[in-house]
Amino acid sequence: MPPLTSTPLKASCSTCNLRELCLPADLSGSELERLEDLIGSKRSYASGEYLFRTGDSFQSLHAVHSGSFKTRVLHEDGREQLTSFLMAGEMIGLDAISADLHTCEAVAMEPSEVCELPFGQFEQLSREIPSLQRHLHKIMSRKIVRDQSIMLLLGSMRAEERLAAFLLNLSQRNAALGMISTELRLKMSRLEIGSYLGLKLETISRAFSRFQEEGLLQVKARYIEILDLPRLRILVENPKASC
Repeated sequence: MPPLTSTPLKASCSTCNLRELCLPADLSGSELERLEDLIGSKRSYASGEYLFRTGDSFQSLHAVHSGSFKTRVLHEDGREQLTSFLMAGEMIGLDAISADLHTCEAVAMEPSEVCELPFGQFEQLSREIPSLQRHLHKIMSRKIVRDQSIMLLLGSMRAEERLAAFLLNLSQRNAALGMISTELRLKMSRLEIGSYLGLKLETISRAFSRFQEEGLLQVKARYIEILDLPRLRILVENPKASC
């Protein structure tokens, strides 16, 4: 069921400033027109609104046009486990391709817009446009690499290293969007960061405080300014050297 606040709007890939993130660079004009006909419209979601829920039938992939989303799974006791944070230019729903069912739920973290790609039609079009198929494979590969990185992060890093890696990842994604890489406006709470990183809220708060005391960050509520990006990288890449 589409969200009550959702408003269909005509999508225009040719004029979108996120085109280079979502689509291959070598699409011809006619190929781009075919893709725009397929996408058709984009929808808006209010903060806290569901894009899909666990167990929903898989119909479409969704490209984040603006705003941000979180994906999560719920434990039987009601606790939530955050599994990803999605920003503009990123794709939501890849988890459902194999089983045709969504294995998590996606929730808007702020007013957001997504472009809907009906997967059956998109898959057929990608067979006819090789560069589009290669780009889809790259997107899927990036997700696998990111998931592997998270497994490594959770399995081998100390709390402060996990938080540093998380902030560096957000910095890199900001840069990809043409934003200032050292200025982060967090859409997620400390509790949500802790859920994602496998850490308690108190641990996250202490790590932020220590980073600020050591001159790595300036923290003002959810606004983070990275003051020493090289030292933050060293903490992740060579933690012993930063001790």
